[in-house]
Amino acid sequence: KMVKHIVMWRLKENSCGNTKEENKKLIKEKLEALNGRIEGLIKIEVGFDFSNTESSFDICLYSEFESKQALDNYQAHPEHKAVMPFILEARTDRIVTDYEI
Repeated sequence: KMVKHIVMWRLKENSCGNTKEENKKLIKEKLEALNGRIEGLIKIEVGFDFSNTESSFDICLYSEFESKQALDNYQAHPEHKAVMPFILEARTDRIVTDYEI
């Protein structure tokens, strides 16, 4: 069964020497650069929230994988792991949903 992996982050106003807006763009670039580089990763896209409500998160990752195993492989992949420290430093909150279709 195919798996969808959706993650949302709230970002700090300033982090890693950048503004929130700069970090949003960097996170998008870093994650979307994984497209076509990890086996089993079908699609990855990153979008920015425009509603700016109290319940909004700043950035959303939408990704599709061939299987649960492909998602596990993505999580452990060195190129994915290389992006994680930057996001961890830039974020305040994270939520995630993984489901099969």
